Amino acid sequence: MKKPYGRYFFLLLLTVCAAIISLPKNLQLKIPFLLPERTIQLGSPNLSFSFLGRPVQLDFSFKQGLDIQGGMQIVLEAEMSAIPAEDRTTALESVRQVILRRVDLYGIAEPVVQTAANADTYRLIVELPGVTNSDEALQLVGQTAQLDFELLNKPEALAATTSAAPYTLISTGLSGKQLKRATVQFDQKTGKPEVGIEFNEEGTQLFGQITEEHTGELLAIMLDGSIIMAPQINEPIYGGAAVINGLSGIDEAKQLSIQLNAGALPVPITVLEQRSIGPTLGAESVRQSIFAGLVGLVMVMLFMILYYGQAGLLASVALGIYAVLTIALYKLIGVTVTLPGIAGLLLSIGMAVDANILIFERMKEEIRLGKPFTTARELGFGRAWNSIKDANFTTIMTALVLINPLSFSFLNTSGLVRGFGITLLIGVLLGLFTGVVLTRTLVRLFLSDQWFRPKE
Repeated sequence: MKKPYGRYFFLLLLTVCAAIISLPKNLQLKIPFLLPERTIQLGSPNLSFSFLGRPVQLDFSFKQGLDIQGGMQIVLEAEMSAIPAEDRTTALESVRQVILRRVDLYGIAEPVVQTAANADTYRLIVELPGVTNSDEALQLVGQTAQLDFELLNKPEALAATTSAAPYTLISTGLSGKQLKRATVQFDQKTGKPEVGIEFNEEGTQLFGQITEEHTGELLAIMLDGSIIMAPQINEPIYGGAAVINGLSGIDEAKQLSIQLNAGALPVPITVLEQRSIGPTLGAESVRQSIFAGLVGLVMVMLFMILYYGQAGLLASVALGIYAVLTIALYKLIGVTVTLPGIAGLLLSIGMAVDANILIFERMKEEIRLGKPFTTARELGFGRAWNSIKDANFTTIMTALVLINPLSFSFLNTSGLVRGFGITLLIGVLLGLFTGVVLTRTLVRLFLSDQWFRPKE
């Protein structure tokens, strides 16, 4: 059989790229014999570029959960006096869903948003990993983000919206309810950030009618009852799109788009308490967890080498590449590293080794039956696949139940449990790739036909 050199070089390139991404942000190495007086600085790269006119920055850093890096805790109270008693529980859950969408859109991983109702008190407890700026957190979860479009009948009123100058706002019926999406974009002339908004079919017709009937007038864009801008309608706009500009910067534009996309809070809320919370594990506990994982990985490799010899060495190389690929994938897709997530990773390592054991034992069995080494090698992979597939399929289904991607109410909704499920799922899928593709390629390239000789 022709050796798959093309696949080998592809896997080599993939491993090198993954290894670069997997590097810590600041790694210092000393080589005593070659460069005794120099320290080599290594680290994962920072990439900054523009894509479709938008700045993109990749720093390949780990996202850490609340139990590792700490964050902010905010206690909110919902004002339910205007809500019928029988609808208050539903309204509180609606508030929770809006806040959860906001923090998810903002990129805060593993947030915790819990409700607490007692007598006439309705509260929410929000925990945001990695957020240390209290103002940023309050703007994200505390504002109602009610968007309205109203006609402003006096141009001079715009400059005096905070004073007692009289002006009249005329409701148009156009609000955030007709909003389809909001996106951060940049003015092509000035390069300043702005928020582009797009209406649904109803909003498009209404916006076109308003701009047609009130050309030359001012249309106030109001957020939470305050005028943020009031541009003049110069001509009818029939495309159902508008732009909110005059923002202070990219952060304000991003937060505004998130709030508009997530929707307005159904009831007013007030902040009862806000505080920073420290990590529950601590730096020493994290180091111990990482050390335990490395010890486990080395012990598994040592077992494979001692028991399977050359094949075990190849499997250990594949397992090391598996670890590098896993770390790189965590950074690329933004998997949050928590203590349960680390447990899921360690469990998936065992699943990856299990596939190699099944393959090698099947190869031995085929050799004992008198098959040539090349035939036994291919049959070993082919016939072990059924067992590997069934074992990993059940684990994948279990991981999906833990992740609960469709957010079924009768399944788990805990962020920490979902984190465990995500790392387990990634580990199992990469383990399948490692055992079936990577190990197979290495075995075809390097495993000698003298590897196993059955006893006479």
